[in-house]
Amino acid sequence: MKIALYGLSINPDFFEELTRLFDLFQEKQIDCIIYRPFLEYLRQDCEIHPEISGTFENGNDLPEDVSFLLSIGGDGTMLKSFITAKHWSIPLVGINSGRLGFLSDISRDEIEKALNDILDGNIIIDERTVLELEIVNNGQSEFQYALNEITVTKLDSSAMINIHAYINDEYLNTYWADGLIIATPTGSTAYSLSVGGPILTPDSENFVISPIAPHNLTVRPLVVPDHHSITLQVEGRGLQFLTSVDSQFEAINFPVLLKIRKAPFKVKTIRLKDHTFFTTLRNKLMWGVDKRN
Repeated sequence: MKIALYGLSINPDFFEELTRLFDLFQEKQIDCIIYRPFLEYLRQDCEIHPEISGTFENGNDLPEDVSFLLSIGGDGTMLKSFITAKHWSIPLVGINSGRLGFLSDISRDEIEKALNDILDGNIIIDERTVLELEIVNNGQSEFQYALNEITVTKLDSSAMINIHAYINDEYLNTYWADGLIIATPTGSTAYSLSVGGPILTPDSENFVISPIAPHNLTVRPLVVPDHHSITLQVEGRGLQFLTSVDSQFEAINFPVLLKIRKAPFKVKTIRLKDHTFFTTLRNKLMWGVDKRN
């Protein structure tokens, strides 16, 4: 088996687990190709020198026989691995060396068991909806696809922005707010959740539109089917606003139209059979910690 390994940086307290992971690759005769900047970081900053069969820098470098892409870090690292790889047929799996970890939900004490389950095929492959962004009459953004969310926010610290929203070209509302989040089911447990948006199961065929600090308190998050297109016309007092596609940010000049739709492909993620979505919710959000439940 051949796997691709992606990472950015790791905490020193994870060095032992990562070293053990590379040992497991050798024991189980797994060929590993590694993201080149991560390899340089491991060699120079961590003094870890793994035995590998090659490196990659983007999806064009990934061989066709790569079985899965393993991300080391938190959810942010896994999102960046999805953008870097740009190879939609390769399933992603994440080992959590960070904090929360909804996507990268394999903990450090599960690494060997998880690797055995993957090798034995004792896994479930989920297909996750992706958002596609089109910037009309302003040049195409470098960042087009989001697994979590596409967000429009004000650039300065004072004035709110006006976001005229349309669903399938029908006027929905003008959001006078600090910003607006369009989230996938995967992203419903991320930024959207922090502003009061609902949690969607990964197989929900919906998007969530969540305002950020709206001026009108009656404006609430809205769930729409994912076969609908969303158009945003953004205006403001300044010269620019900020748009983010997952963790990638770009300043865009007023005024502009943003068209958001479901991408023509889905991202595959690997899940261990005993890691159900509802188990993850309970563990990550600490539901049931109050013993009265």
